[in-house]
Amino acid sequence: MSGVVISAGYAMLAALAGTLVGWLHFRSLRAVTERLVAGQLSAVTLQMARIAALALFLYVCARFGAVPLLTGAAGIMAGRAIVLRRPDRSPS
Repeated sequence: MSGVVISAGYAMLAALAGTLVGWLHFRSLRAVTERLVAGQLSAVTLQMARIAALALFLYVCARFGAVPLLTGAAGIMAGRAIVLRRPDRSPS
């Protein structure tokens, strides 16, 4: 019984953390795009850091099992949906 509760706790934590990681990942895409368009090579470093952070998060989730991995990935997609739904308030 306690194993099920612990697994559910990991799954919920992975979903919440995945939402935050997904939000950060997709929100930082704008900075990468702006730097690439401006011809700054720092965009490549930022892009590699974004991908590495996402891969590390998914690796940690996978170490806890299939359910936390799936809920973490679902959280990432929820973070993406939040970024896409929010209106951009920065000046063009």
